[in-house]
Amino acid sequence: MWKVYEHKRVEKQLKSCPITVLKKYEKWKDVVTISGQQGLALIKGFADEALTGEWNGYRSSRLNQQYRVIYQINNNEVYVLVEQISPHDYRRKK
Repeated sequence: MWKVYEHKRVEKQLKSCPITVLKKYEKWKDVVTISGQQGLALIKGFADEALTGEWNGYRSSRLNQQYRVIYQINNNEVYVLVEQISPHDYRRKK
């Protein structure tokens, strides 16, 4: 069983997301909790992929055509850190 941890800014980002994105994110968390990144790879709709460049070391999953969840798996351990949920804009914002 995997654990999903969210960055403190994710709660604020979720407030501005459409309800369909919120529901898809909850499903995403369920899949990750049960079977981790391997489970995401089996579901083509999430289009899970590794990121490069400034986001090297992170992964992205599609929540809808516009919104993505950006997350990191730390040292193949059983927890996932969700960095942000945002419209498709991978510029890093701190």
